[in-house]
Amino acid sequence: MKQVYLSLGSNVGDKAKNLAAAITELNKLESTKVVKHSKNFETQGVDVPEGTPPFLNVAVELDTELAPVDLLEETQAIEIKLGRTEKNSFAPRTLDIDLLFYGEDIILDEDLTVPHPLLHERYFVLAPLSEIAPDFIHPVMGESVKVLLSALSD
Repeated sequence: MKQVYLSLGSNVGDKAKNLAAAITELNKLESTKVVKHSKNFETQGVDVPEGTPPFLNVAVELDTELAPVDLLEETQAIEIKLGRTEKNSFAPRTLDIDLLFYGEDIILDEDLTVPHPLLHERYFVLAPLSEIAPDFIHPVMGESVKVLLSALSD
């Protein structure tokens, strides 16, 4: 089993319901178990047009036997199942799921980069993640999640 961390966000419709439904769907995945998740954090979008509704974000820890690319495909299927129609990163969305860490693995693939390349710059990722995994060490940066979050606050 691999310890995996995901970031989930929603800014359309019943955002809390969208996130809860996504967590339920993640727990249904083959050879996968949701271990824990953070509370919901309300944040403003980054690099989005003015007037974009705020997001609710949550971090989720999974144990999974799915390979990284298979997990990516499954999370994208969950996004679609729960109403995501637009893949434009600036568009409002019912659900966005990002794979942050896949154990301590470093993956540089055409379709997937892990650790997520921008997570250390994003409060909306680090604040929820710090709630459930403050001492997890970023395998590229060599810093804990709580240190990365603190660096954003400075």
